Amino acid sequence: MQRQPQQAATRNQRVVKPELTRICIVLMSALGDAVHVLPVVTALKRHRPSCRITWILQPGPASLVRGHPAVDEIIVFRRSRGWRAFVDIARELRTREFDLVIDFQVYLKAGIVTALTRAPVKLGFDRKRARDFNWLFTNRRIPPHPTGQHVQDQYFEFLADLGVPWEPVTWNLGPWPGEESIDAEFYAKIDRPIATIVVATSKPVKDWPAERWAEVVDVLYEQYGLQPVLAGGDTPADHRAVEVIRRLARHKPVEKIGGTLRAMVGLLSRSALVLSPDTGPMHMAIALDRPVIGLCGYLDPRRVGPYRKYQDLVINAYHDPGEVAPISWAPRFGRMPRIQVADVLEKVRVWHERYDRRISRPEGA
Repeated sequence: MQRQPQQAATRNQRVVKPELTRICIVLMSALGDAVHVLPVVTALKRHRPSCRITWILQPGPASLVRGHPAVDEIIVFRRSRGWRAFVDIARELRTREFDLVIDFQVYLKAGIVTALTRAPVKLGFDRKRARDFNWLFTNRRIPPHPTGQHVQDQYFEFLADLGVPWEPVTWNLGPWPGEESIDAEFYAKIDRPIATIVVATSKPVKDWPAERWAEVVDVLYEQYGLQPVLAGGDTPADHRAVEVIRRLARHKPVEKIGGTLRAMVGLLSRSALVLSPDTGPMHMAIALDRPVIGLCGYLDPRRVGPYRKYQDLVINAYHDPGEVAPISWAPRFGRMPRIQVADVLEKVRVWHERYDRRISRPEGA
């Protein structure tokens, strides 16, 4: 009986929509998640053009988002500084007041940062989905969702709670004015349509064997007239994968390893085809409306795979053939090696028939 007033207060709180003048976004890490938040900030700005949006981000995702027309300010959270990162953020936030804070992350570090913000409304996940006691740091929560769904739709729940429409879904990832000249000399040397291959991820369990990529490289070059470009970060895993692919492929691919995330936007936007495991650039390709063959095995592609577009190009090694199950959060290990070269080449064939812009198709096909 003692909980009834709290429940009533929560219901009443949802009736009164918070002010949308000064908004703070708390989502600090995971490049793919940052891409998923872009349609949210775009929708907020479209709904209330005069609002000011501040986003707290770690350096990596911040380098992708900086300059986005819907984001007025970025505050960088430098996780590498350990506990001092929270001291730095507290100092930054001390002089700022917000009407609304939206905490898109369910972990303790995001909860602490949310607690350091000054705002009358702090909106977060419902208690069931929040982890690390994250729900303790918010005073308003989106309603529980009974079934699984894509992460992108999960973030749209926050807009539904605020009464903000999100259609049409727009990322506005770029390239932005002035970015067309990035790596111009690199592209001037390429005389074929580009097929970008994202060679590695931050988690080895998501990676596809590099020697299989080498076989795909040769087919893309010989049979489809594409120029494979190996893309990724400046990590040992990326460099190892590139070394294996270059050693085994008959047609040596071009490399675009390292560089900035804005340069990655330029590469993906110029690509006729993108091939990628479940990692940030896969979601960036969707945001840029580039056909992407998504190799998914570690996590359920219905939750973290390409959003809405190019579902016919997804390779689903997460589920067993014929398996019918609810959308799951649980990882499955050892699934990526199940994907064979033939599986990838079959999706390349589908791309060629349906999305290759060099082929003339009847209108509406």
